[in-house]
Amino acid sequence: MQLIADNLRAERQRAGLTLSAVARLAGVSKSTLSQLEAGSGNPSVETLWAIAVALGVPFSQLVAAPQSRLRVVRRAERQSVVADEADYAAALLSAGSSARRDVYAVTLEPGSARRSEPHLRGSVEHVVVAAGSVRIGPVGEEVEVVAGDYVTYPGDVAHVSEALEPGTWIVLVMEHPGA
Repeated sequence: MQLIADNLRAERQRAGLTLSAVARLAGVSKSTLSQLEAGSGNPSVETLWAIAVALGVPFSQLVAAPQSRLRVVRRAERQSVVADEADYAAALLSAGSSARRDVYAVTLEPGSARRSEPHLRGSVEHVVVAAGSVRIGPVGEEVEVVAGDYVTYPGDVAHVSEALEPGTWIVLVMEHPGA
């Protein structure tokens, strides 16, 4: 939580925005934003995405730690951010640098779809299904894909992901527009 708090505060200050302005743009309360910057609370993936979009930064800017040249992310040590409305957890594996891309390992379980609001304009999502099967894509254009399949779609429109069988997980690469 302290990493998220530090990153959030730094990005808000870099953007020259007040707590009130970011809260308004993200559609969250000022008190929630204040608590997050103080390192308290437990933000959902939806809240962090909304804040990232409001700040005009990739989601990874809020959750990523500084990286060295060699980085190993052990499965048992991954830190995930969970969704409020679906059995969905995203763990950042690699944050983009000049490539402007982030890599996530996402676990999904059947029972509820995860609807994502549009990300930064020009964002593209690339997904490889590692295990199980998932219905995924822009709202109204979803496709069913299984282990080994690859799909790509615009991330700057509302989109959905829904596990179709237990133990589903995907590798998600978020491609962001140039700086």
